[in-house]
Amino acid sequence: MKPVSAADLDVFLSIAAHLSFSRAAVELGLSPSALSHALRALEERLGVRLFNRTTRSVALTEAGERLYARIRPAFRDIDDALEDLNQFRDTPSGTLRISAGRAAVQLVLLPLASRFLAAYPDVRLEISAEDALVDVVSAGFDAGVRFGERLEADMVSLPIGPYMRSVVVAAPAFFERHPVPQNPHDLHGLPCIRHRFPSGNLYHWEFEREGKRLEIEVDGPLTLGDVALMVEPALHGTGLAYVFEEMVAAHLAEGRLVQVLEDWCPYYPGLHLYYPSRRQVPAAMKAFIEFARSARQEK
Repeated sequence: MKPVSAADLDVFLSIAAHLSFSRAAVELGLSPSALSHALRALEERLGVRLFNRTTRSVALTEAGERLYARIRPAFRDIDDALEDLNQFRDTPSGTLRISAGRAAVQLVLLPLASRFLAAYPDVRLEISAEDALVDVVSAGFDAGVRFGERLEADMVSLPIGPYMRSVVVAAPAFFERHPVPQNPHDLHGLPCIRHRFPSGNLYHWEFEREGKRLEIEVDGPLTLGDVALMVEPALHGTGLAYVFEEMVAAHLAEGRLVQVLEDWCPYYPGLHLYYPSRRQVPAAMKAFIEFARSARQEK
C-alpha cells in the first residue's frame, strides 16, 4: 500500500465531520472536484471505500466509520498540542467557529464579536447563523450559542447575555380594527404572525403569570421562519407578533408598536455560550470565554 499522508487523512476527516463535499471543500480551501479527487486517491491507496455517496447524500461506510473513530481522537490530540504553543504567543490566534441561532447572532453575538476582534486582531471569527439545532462537535464548530434549556448535558456553558423576554406587539392601527387581548386565550381569533421552526413545527406562544403557564397555538395570515423578520409586518399592521423585546424596544418607545399581555411575559435566562468539555480548550476559545464573561459582568 502506498504511504498515506496526514493531509490525505485531513481530507477524510473534514468530509466525515461535515458529510458534505462542499462544506469540507470550503473548510480546506479546495475546490469540490479537487477534494473528490483527493478522496478517490485515498480510497485507492487504502483499497477500501470510505464513503457511500450519491448526488444528494454522503455517508460513511462501515470501514469509514471505523477509521474515523480511530484517528479522530489522535488528530484532536495533535490539534491540542499545537494549541498549547499559543501560550508562548503574546496574543491568541487562529480561527474560532461558532454556531448560533439567527436571533442570538443579531442580539448578542455580533455586538460582542466586534469588540472581541478589536481586542484580539490575530483571531478570525466565523459565525454560522442557523436556527436548527447543530451538533457542534460533529459539525466542526468550536462552540455554539443557544438558550440554556436547549443545551446538551455534556456541554460546558456560561451565560453571555442578560435576562430576556419575548413580548406581544402590534401597530396602533391594528387595534383600530381588532380588540386588545386581555389574556392569552383572547389571541384565538386574532390575526397573528406565526413562526415555523426549521424542523417544520409551528411555535406555540408561551406565557406565564403567577406560576401558571400557557401555550397558545395562534393563527394568522403570515408565517415566517425568522423571528427578526416579524417586526416589519407587525409595523404594517399585518398581525400580532411575538418577538424578543430587544428587537422592538425602539419601536415601542416611539409608539410605532404597542405591547399587550405584558403581565404574561416574564423575563427568563438568556443566551448561553456552550462548548465541548475537552482536556485542551483552544487559546482563541479561552480568550473568547473570558471576554464574554467580562462583558456580561459589565452590564
